[in-house]
Order: sequence, then structure tokens, then C-alpha cells
Amino acid sequence: MRESYGDGMSPALALASRRVFLDGGFSAATVLVRDGRIAGLAPFDPDADLVLPADEVLLPGLVDSHVHLNEPGRTDWEGFETGTAAAAAGGIATVVDMPLNSLPVTTTVDALAAKRAATVGKLAVDVAYWGGAVPENLGSLRQLFAAGVVGVKCFLSPSGIDEFGHLDAAALESALTELAAFDGLLIAHAEDPAHLHDDPAIGRSYARFLASRPPISEESAIAAVAAAASRTGARAHIVHVSDGHALEVIREAKAAGIRLTAETCPHYLTLRAEDLPDGSGTVKCCPPVRDGHNQDLLWEGLLDGTIDAVVSDHSPATRDLKEREDGDLGLAWGGISGVQTGLRAVWTEASRRGIPLETVIPWFTTGPAGIAGIPGRGVIREGAPAHLVSFAPDAASVVRAADLEYRNKLSPWDGATLRGAVRTTWVHGETAYTADRGITGRYGREILAPTPIRTQESV
Repeated sequence: MRESYGDGMSPALALASRRVFLDGGFSAATVLVRDGRIAGLAPFDPDADLVLPADEVLLPGLVDSHVHLNEPGRTDWEGFETGTAAAAAGGIATVVDMPLNSLPVTTTVDALAAKRAATVGKLAVDVAYWGGAVPENLGSLRQLFAAGVVGVKCFLSPSGIDEFGHLDAAALESALTELAAFDGLLIAHAEDPAHLHDDPAIGRSYARFLASRPPISEESAIAAVAAAASRTGARAHIVHVSDGHALEVIREAKAAGIRLTAETCPHYLTLRAEDLPDGSGTVKCCPPVRDGHNQDLLWEGLLDGTIDAVVSDHSPATRDLKEREDGDLGLAWGGISGVQTGLRAVWTEASRRGIPLETVIPWFTTGPAGIAGIPGRGVIREGAPAHLVSFAPDAASVVRAADLEYRNKLSPWDGATLRGAVRTTWVHGETAYTADRGITGRYGREILAPTPIRTQESV
């Protein structure tokens, strides 16, 4: 007869491990799952329904608050089906989809409805949505929040697509003033166009591409966001920080009480400009991957809390756009595919630096969940969705881009030996992915942010 674990009711699943990530550290425990949620925690039970092997730890499902799934409109780049499958394979149970590069971009309520309709039957993991703030929709941002977005994204420099325009200084101030009235969040791609250089001679040279987007472009734009957030009292977040020197601006803003957060990405923490090949669009992103010294500064910013989260900025495109025959990095589409490999890549570098896994996990769980304002995600706690991951931290394997779940099989880590292996991902208590079988079910749901108009999320 199954153990009732003290509440008089048997759980649908009792999952035991001698290393469960609870309250910032690892403890032996049994996680009880019922009706898709964590029903409780109990002492380690060697006779539980499932006992993880000794080489695995049980983690909360990861959260990635920066993913471009590109559907509808550009599903040849990615899509909800392949993108959420890759997330599940990477141990991620919740993603937040960016408002571009889908068509239409998510800058209107109708565009959000089109995106939501495109998810039906495709979600391997839970999906929430960012809206967009562009010059054309300023003054109507509240409507997007009422429809369920968790925040709105803006660019301070050209986005690369005509349908998603960038905000100048006056428009940035206007957007933050509008958002402050109802405490909405603005997330910003922070590069100052005044410091970006269009170099027609970039060609195949990564060094030339790097020089065309110098660190001062980030520092200037981040300072502008911080100053505008201070004047308006609004909440702001800086996406994909690549420049370690810009962290001092963020530190000072936080110390001054400005409501500013920041994220960085696995490619900035694990790749170095001096090691990148010329002519490979697979490693091109904006802002760019910088040098090893800069990378050290980013790690320092994570360890001292200046950087709040690590997210993938998964931004795929078709091979012909990324890997041009002429290798011209000035014309190749920018964006790194990394939603499936992020934890492994960062854990590999963290362990090399002597940083323990329990320090790394919050960067991928409660950090992104807090930025997106999604409660109950990235934790193993009674009442939370039963999003769980079995992870073997000491396993190692070679990344083969051809084996990844992406629609376009490109990865800057192709051929790299990475530490750690995702063995199983559970979404709402159901097995969504296993290492030996791949995607085993699509149990993902939409997450609609609560607002005064609509106070229930759809999960």
C-alpha cells in the first residue's frame, strides 16, 4: 500500500532524491506531486515511486525570460513546436517569448491574439509573453498589459527589422512615464546608436564587427535608461548585458534606489572574442561577444548580485541568413541559438572557476522568474507548479548541433564538451522530455500576467 506521506492522500507521484535543490541548497527529500502541482515535501523515501540515481540532482524547472520563438510569421526560423522542445531538453519549463521577430510583432492586442492562437497544441513548456514598445503604440501600452503581457520591450537602436522601430530619448521618457502610472515593466535593448559604426569593410573579420559595436554604446544607453527610470519612477530592465564595464552604471543605479535589473547570457559568459572564428555568423550577436577580461567582469557582476539572471536570448534564423557563402559578418543575421545548452555551458565555465552549482541555479530560476514577475516558478515549494528537472552535474558530453531540437541546427557550442546532462524534465508533473526518448508530451500552458482587469492566469 502506498505511503500517504502524512496528509491522508496519496500523491500522483512521489519523486525522491538525496540532492533536491531547496531554499538555496541541496537536501535529501521526497517531492510529492498531485494535480500538476507540488503537494508537499517529505523526508527522503527510498521506496518512492521514482528515486533519482546517485549521480543526479533534482532541480526546479528552469525559467528563461528571453526567447525568440518567431511564430507566427517566421516559423522557418524557429516556432513554438521546436523552440519549446529545445527548452524542455535544456531543463527549462517556462519561457517568455519576445515580441519580435514574429510577424506581426507583438505591439498590439490583435498581434498578441494571433501569437496566442499559434501556440495551440505546440507547447512542450509553459509560455508567457513580452509585448513591444515602439513609437507607434506609445500611449496604448496599458492595453497590452491588460491583454496579458508581462512587460514591454524596446530597442534604443535599430532592431534590424522595419516593423519594430526603436525609441529615441524622448520616446523612452514617454514610455517610462506611461508605464510608471500602472507600474508596468520596460525591458530595453541598450545600445546607443550614436556610438555604433556602420563599417562597409567588416567582411569576414570578427574584430571589425566587434569594433563596430564598442562598449561605450552599451554604457551610454544603460545610463540613459537608468536616468529616465529615476526621473519617472518606473521599473526598467536591461537585456543581454555584454559589456562588463557597464555594470558600474547598474551598481550605482541600484544603490541609488532606482528600480533597475539586468541580465546576461551564456554566450557572453562562456565564449571569448579572441577565440571566435572569422566569417561565422553562428557566433554573431548584438551586442557582441567581447574579450576574456570583459567576461571576467560579467562573472564578478553575477557573483555580487549586480546581474540578476542568466537567460539564453535564443534568437535563431535560417542557415542562409546566418552562414552566408561570403562569410560577411556585417550582413549576417545576428543572434545566438542557446536555449537548449545554456545551463550546461554556464555550469561548465562556473565549475572551472570553482563556483558551486547551488550558486548557479538561482541565475536560471528565481532570477528570470523575478524579472518577468511570474510567481511560483523556479522553486520546489508546496503549491508551485510541478516543474522539475533531473540533472547529472558531473556527466559530460560533446554538443552535436545536428542533434539539437532547434529548427535550424546551429550552435556556437557545436563540438564543445560541456559538463552536465539534463536527464528528465517534468512539466506540470508530466514527463515532457527524457534524454533517451526526447520529447514525450506537450504539457505546456500559456501564462497570462494578472492585471486589475483580469486577475487569473490561464494555468
